[in-house]
Amino acid sequence: MKRYRRIIYTFENAIEVHEYLDGRYGARGSPRKKKKKATPEEMDKRNQWNREKLCRHRLWMYFQESHDKFVELTYDKKERPASMEVAKDHFKKFIREVRKEFRKRGYEVYWIRNIEVGTRNAWHVHMAINRIPDIDLILDKAWPYGQVTPKTMYKVGSPAKLASYLTKTPKTEPRLKESNYSTSRNMPLPEPEKETFYRMREPKEKEGFYIEKETFYEAKNKYTGYLYRHYTYIRLHRRI
Repeated sequence: MKRYRRIIYTFENAIEVHEYLDGRYGARGSPRKKKKKATPEEMDKRNQWNREKLCRHRLWMYFQESHDKFVELTYDKKERPASMEVAKDHFKKFIREVRKEFRKRGYEVYWIRNIEVGTRNAWHVHMAINRIPDIDLILDKAWPYGQVTPKTMYKVGSPAKLASYLTKTPKTEPRLKESNYSTSRNMPLPEPEKETFYRMREPKEKEGFYIEKETFYEAKNKYTGYLYRHYTYIRLHRRI
């Protein structure tokens, strides 16, 4: 009998579900199917998918869409870094000052960022950061290299869209020449719940939630021929 796995990630305002055929299925004692080696392109897609997933989960767990900030840090032409290593050093100095100001006020800072340089050598940083009083002043003072543009996160998009945006690379965005993605280390994620089931059915309704259409994805695994899918329940009356 075919055996499926269901992996459930639960957050305050969202429940993300992944369903797929178990790697070891059939009658007890049957041999495991031999895995086929993924191509470099498939590995790139898998790595990007995992990066987006972890980013999305941290956005759901540590940020509020209508409260916290999506920030763009830009460089004046004369301040542009000579390399990614220099840009990373600029960000380290910046976030060190931000962290110091947060702690003075009794807060911990949570951040997710992507340093990007385009094909025309325009450097900038996209960042999600939790909001506290005076955050605009804190960010402006800590970034001496150019402009700071903060927006409320919901104006940029859902956590799924924002995760995709924050994890861009030259392989996903041709206008990028180079990128570097990173997060603060104080955002651990809980282990998901795991279930076993034996037949793919339509997702169940959950009281107080709806399935966000843009997150529903279903396809056949090209190696096994069996369905796999993932989707997200969103809380109806959530505190965004």
